[in-house]
Amino acid sequence: MTQPAHDQLRQRADYTHSYNLKTGRHGWLRLTPAYSLRLVEEIMKQASSKVRVFDPFCGTATTALSAAYHGHDAATTDINPFLVWLARAKTARYSYATVSRTRKACEDALALVGAGEIDPAQVPPIHNIERWWHADALAFLGDLRAAIECTMPFQTQEGTLLCVAFCRTLIACSNAAFNHQSMSFKNSSQLTLGIQYEFKEIFRDNLEFVLRGALQNPTGEVETILHDARLLSRLKLEPFGLVITSPPYANRMSYIRELRPYMYWLGFLQKPQDAGELDWLAIGGTWGIATSRLNKWKPARNRCNSERLERTLDSISSPCNANGKLLANYIRKYVNDIYEHLAELRTILASGASIHYIVGNSTFYGELLPVELIYAQILDEIGFNNIEVRPIRKRNSKKELIEFDVSASWL
Repeated sequence: MTQPAHDQLRQRADYTHSYNLKTGRHGWLRLTPAYSLRLVEEIMKQASSKVRVFDPFCGTATTALSAAYHGHDAATTDINPFLVWLARAKTARYSYATVSRTRKACEDALALVGAGEIDPAQVPPIHNIERWWHADALAFLGDLRAAIECTMPFQTQEGTLLCVAFCRTLIACSNAAFNHQSMSFKNSSQLTLGIQYEFKEIFRDNLEFVLRGALQNPTGEVETILHDARLLSRLKLEPFGLVITSPPYANRMSYIRELRPYMYWLGFLQKPQDAGELDWLAIGGTWGIATSRLNKWKPARNRCNSERLERTLDSISSPCNANGKLLANYIRKYVNDIYEHLAELRTILASGASIHYIVGNSTFYGELLPVELIYAQILDEIGFNNIEVRPIRKRNSKKELIEFDVSASWL
């Protein structure tokens, strides 16, 4: 990839403003930080000819977008409808005419904000929503969301670009702080900060940022599919020669929880129970009703025959650990889900395909869960070859927490 093309990829990858879910840093709405983008690029460059690329956990389409900028065709799946929508927005091609119409629609929408001519959008049912937004910001966002809907249909490219800019704006106007692993909110003395800013100008600036990225069109084709990664054999797709993905980590971090603001405001969630239901269907995260169900969950069978895993689970589930049984169940379910996914992955791979899984290990009550070795054992059990585990980087200040590239081939 030439440097201009790489810069175009970065522009698209930086589409919207959000919390970086894996690092806790304030970044753009991508679930992988900059180093992961570089890693994807490094792996992609190893392909000597055009190849079909697959990412079963699309996040915000880093892999698919990189593949498309390298001229490869790609497909990506996710169980979260918001992420599927965002991935489609990021990998689509936009014309100058579309960008021009979007700018006009922006001004038409902003003319309606505060004019009293439309009913504002319903405020999302987020618990303690006043921690997220001051009353003035909530009023603006409600007007803006309704104005966008009145001006340009959500399903159009113009409506999509306006909504991406809206996602940036709703976080820019919020009281949320993203400078550490767990999201927090500004204290009561800071809640009025930002009111003096011109919200309309914030939205215009965000839209211009999005439109600059929209004009950096990739050459490859990308198909984004709403689908469960444990059921890949049901997809009718041409075989893939390369898989690059970063699956959910075994750390109980709920991706649904952190994506709630976007999902509620754009209508992907209607009520709090919806978030818990989706978290229960996903791999890796537990929150809300998903946690209560996990307490009662029992596997039909254990899908990974690992003595190391069993010893770790026995230690974690010790009565000395307050939530040990729950966390042991969580890990068991995570491993079973990943096993089912990897077994299904075989059905859509071409002969000679290579796969790369970017995973991080975890600790529970001081017990190290060697996730990378569990992945390697599963791959061996189900027939993959040339399995390698390569450490990439430390995850944080804890020396034992590392991210790995677990790679293998399918013959």
